[in-house]
Amino acid sequence: MLRLTKQETKKNLKQLGSNVLDQIKHEKNPALDVPIRTLSNVKYDPKSKMITMGEGLAKRYFFNIGHVRKFVQTIEAAAVAKELIDVGKHLSLRETFYRMKRTLPNSNINLVDEQEESNAAIEDLELITDASRELLHINANKLGSVAGKVVIEDKGDTIDWSKLGSGGWAIPSNVEDIIFKKVDAKFVIYLEKAAEWERLHEDRVWEKLNCIIISSQGQATRGIRRLLQRLHMEYKLPVYILVDGDPWGAYIYSVIKYGSISLAHISQELAIPGAKMLGLTAEDVVKYGLQKHLIKFEEVDVKRLEQVKNYDWFKDHKEWQKQFKLWKELNGKVELAALSSKGITFISDKYIPDKIKNKEWLD
Repeated sequence: MLRLTKQETKKNLKQLGSNVLDQIKHEKNPALDVPIRTLSNVKYDPKSKMITMGEGLAKRYFFNIGHVRKFVQTIEAAAVAKELIDVGKHLSLRETFYRMKRTLPNSNINLVDEQEESNAAIEDLELITDASRELLHINANKLGSVAGKVVIEDKGDTIDWSKLGSGGWAIPSNVEDIIFKKVDAKFVIYLEKAAEWERLHEDRVWEKLNCIIISSQGQATRGIRRLLQRLHMEYKLPVYILVDGDPWGAYIYSVIKYGSISLAHISQELAIPGAKMLGLTAEDVVKYGLQKHLIKFEEVDVKRLEQVKNYDWFKDHKEWQKQFKLWKELNGKVELAALSSKGITFISDKYIPDKIKNKEWLD
């Protein structure tokens, strides 16, 4: 997906409406062609090292009892997006849900009952219009922090990431219009856990190692992934990923590096093929004597391990297959927080500097 302009986004929304009206005028059953967002319609391109969307389409008809609800939800999402663009305002995903939630005339049926329905309609709209959610003026919640020797301009405000106290800068859903005024860093560290980010921030790792530290809480949001990609692409900064030692951590790394299955249509805007997995690896568990901190795998963890190891982008990767084999043998996971057992500032003073210096990462 190429990044559209505001005018192109608006044009595509209007075209969607015109197509539906044209079908009605010609007495056809109005239909939408929606790309299929499943693993079966996703391809891995070894050359670009990105997950891309296949060509599979699902036809969604208005006069079909199994389709009509999603059809109308998608059209309503388009109407909300056009209104937002027209007035130059934004809504959160939650606000968009309430904007769409209403009872259909002469019925007791709600257009949407749960936010999952409006979220799905917005994702379908992205695929149909080739416009990202952010271009449709719909934003997600802020779920990340960043610190470093970086100065940006955001909506006219100058913000210095090195002077924002203990909380750092809260990363917004849409980082596309942020202007970088100064970037003084050698690399970027991404952490899946906010607690570990706070450890690194208090230890001023961003200053000592001249880097940028970014965190989320679990899976990285689109805003975080786009910010990471911009720093990597525009400033050629290496991106190192720090996640818990388990299949879920491997998946978080996978999404940042290759893109995600559900968002394969915008991999070019989010994926970072050059990202490297710094830890926590199975070898680290042995090297740093963390075996006593193993949390035994449950059935869901074992299933996730088997699923992730068989992804196209992992299945022929010898180092990653070795990693999955070792985790299976350990039969347990270790959280990043376990490194604190080696010392309060061990992760900042020893673990991260040594791994980067010795190039101990997975690519």
